[in-house]
Amino acid sequence: MKTWMKKQVNLLLIASLGWSIQGISMEKPVTTERKLANGLNIIVREDHRAPVAVAQIWYKVGSTKEYRGITGISHALEHMMFQGTPTLPGDGFAMLISQYGGKNNAFTGEDYTAYYEELDTSNLAISFEAEADRMQNLTLSPEAFAKEIQVVIEERRMRTDDNPQNLTWERFMAVANPAGPYHNPVIGWQDDLDQMNVQDLKDWYQKWYTPNNATLVVVGDVKADKVFELAEQYFGNIPSREMPPVKYKKEIKPLGEKRIKVNLPAQLPYGIWGFDVPTLKNAEFESEIYALILASALLDGGESGRLNKEVVRGSQTASSVGTYYDPFKPFSAQFVFVGTPAGNHTVAELEDKILEQINLLKSQPITDAELQKAKTQLLAQEVFEKDSMSEQATLLGLLETVGLSWKIADSFADKIKAVTPNQIQQVAQKYFDIKRLTVAELIPEQPEQPAPTAAN
Repeated sequence: MKTWMKKQVNLLLIASLGWSIQGISMEKPVTTERKLANGLNIIVREDHRAPVAVAQIWYKVGSTKEYRGITGISHALEHMMFQGTPTLPGDGFAMLISQYGGKNNAFTGEDYTAYYEELDTSNLAISFEAEADRMQNLTLSPEAFAKEIQVVIEERRMRTDDNPQNLTWERFMAVANPAGPYHNPVIGWQDDLDQMNVQDLKDWYQKWYTPNNATLVVVGDVKADKVFELAEQYFGNIPSREMPPVKYKKEIKPLGEKRIKVNLPAQLPYGIWGFDVPTLKNAEFESEIYALILASALLDGGESGRLNKEVVRGSQTASSVGTYYDPFKPFSAQFVFVGTPAGNHTVAELEDKILEQINLLKSQPITDAELQKAKTQLLAQEVFEKDSMSEQATLLGLLETVGLSWKIADSFADKIKAVTPNQIQQVAQKYFDIKRLTVAELIPEQPEQPAPTAAN
């Protein structure tokens, strides 16, 4: 569910299996929730298909809590969480999990930082003990930080500064969210990384790494009562701490389209178009969000999606084009179109074709057959993702961390089935308004050539 906009669903497989919108089974798994006295929230989903489990701990801190001067600190602290404690010094955490045949990693987003272990169910206590240890006893030495911050800076260089499309995305987000919480990049602005010090991380760790700011998620071949017992044993004695009040900047009302041009050394031009839209957390009408989800599926539903059929294969204006919409953000976001023009076509020509498809969505009724196909794709993807314990855990943790309920995951199918063609048309008319639009255009430039050296 979390990543359906990025995945292709094999419609031939769906057809060969004889699936229909009514035939896709969306049986609700057994999920139990409990909260410890110190505020730690625990969610357990039993999945007994294999003797393994996924344990994730989510902290409600990411780039949205950061401010100019310390941007990127949540991600930097994620790196330092693998630098050891007095009990497990250095890379002792990773070595311990590996010793028991498991794997571990972490990820930071705009609204969260999460850590996970995948291991044999019998070793779940090992994971809990190690996570509880670094929740309260992290070693933050200046020497380790000096090395790790250079790793973060190099990561920014490789993933953003040396990647024209990602750098264009970063600038797009800054312009599309001029005053709101999604203005700053998760990895941080370069000058903030240059000035960051270990005391900044110590302060951030003390503020946010506390059980009353965390959710523990376990999915796998477990019994909920046993998981709760282990959680009490290892996390129950960690004291909660009062956290600082957060005053989020509310995004300013869009009053007209915003456009930027990004000139970079690049092979191909590229465009990003984003319309300001609500999410499940702040929508006036929940049904609108599910209609937007289906609008994305109609436009970008693999080979049969309108954009692929009409803009890539039809007019051949784009070599690639797609949509992205994340309904799980706690603040207003963007419904995004991204694309690369084909051949001698321009970003402006691609924009015309995208707007043409948007206008068709606004003006012409969607047929029942097309809508049913889009619904089938979404629900089939949901079924496929339930085969992954990690995907299940990530969705549950994400929903809880952004202030929604994990129960939304189990009601997704019913909400999607209820969306009508008229609802999709109405949200397109309401939100795909030029006044709500931000555009970023990547303009390729030739890289500067080094000056010739004089011959001897």
